[in-house]
Amino acid sequence: MNHTDPAQTKAKRRARLRRGMYLLPSLFTAGSMGAGYFAITETVRAIADTGNAATHLDWAAIAILLAIPFDGLDGRIARLTNTSTDFGRELDSLADLVTFGLAPSLLAFVWGFHFLPDSIHPPLRQDLIDAGAFICFLFLLGGASRLARFNISPDAQPRNPGRPDRKYFVGMPIPAAAGLLAATVHFFNAYPVEAWWVAILWLVLVGLCGFLMVSAWRFWSAKEINFSRRHPFQLLLPLAVLVCAAVFFSQVALFTAALIYMFSGIWARAAYGWSRRRRRRPGAGAISSTPNEPESLGHRFTD
Repeated sequence: MNHTDPAQTKAKRRARLRRGMYLLPSLFTAGSMGAGYFAITETVRAIADTGNAATHLDWAAIAILLAIPFDGLDGRIARLTNTSTDFGRELDSLADLVTFGLAPSLLAFVWGFHFLPDSIHPPLRQDLIDAGAFICFLFLLGGASRLARFNISPDAQPRNPGRPDRKYFVGMPIPAAAGLLAATVHFFNAYPVEAWWVAILWLVLVGLCGFLMVSAWRFWSAKEINFSRRHPFQLLLPLAVLVCAAVFFSQVALFTAALIYMFSGIWARAAYGWSRRRRRRPGAGAISSTPNEPESLGHRFTD
């Protein structure tokens, strides 16, 4: 008659649970990558099924937007469960490149340039298509560079340091840049661009997102929000309001939030440059004699 050791059985059960905990963050990463793959397939289907192009492009945009919370949860879960691994970090980086790099760049090109009508002056139409393809590639390249920079320097410091009690992203994070492009497509009901001047505005926006990703400007990371504190109910009401707005007023709410986040980084950089110029003026006081003081504060901010 076999007698199993209760302690050994309990240890095996804990080991299986531990392995499952290591798998959990990767499942969220896989979900994010799956959403990106779905967005790519829907964008390709829009090219083939021109009669329902808006429907396919809208689903592609929604898939990219839904992938953003998945991308945020995998890292938080890994930190909360103490299951962060090198494999998980590399998988997350590759998933981000697919979901927030390749998928939105393809969506941006197809929605903004592929369906330009033949009624537009042919040379202008071809120039817009060529420029769109190039700028969308630069967006993809900027996203890949943003991820590579974070992988090799997770403690990078922005050129315009902020408050020492807050953590910041250095450069616009790639999910936010992808979210802005997807939210814009979703805001306009995904009807493909048909006016040449709208295509030019889209060209500027896509290029600006690519530039902001590789910039060294600070963007709020929201990592000081702690959901594991003892009294998280104070966050429930604003979180519930945000979720309801994103669900019931998704077009306006998501587009507005994405624009505000982008311009917050631009404003922070402009305000920092203005304050430095003011301190450098003669008679500005003792601070004007040390124009490089903000860079020497030594605060470090993590992505």
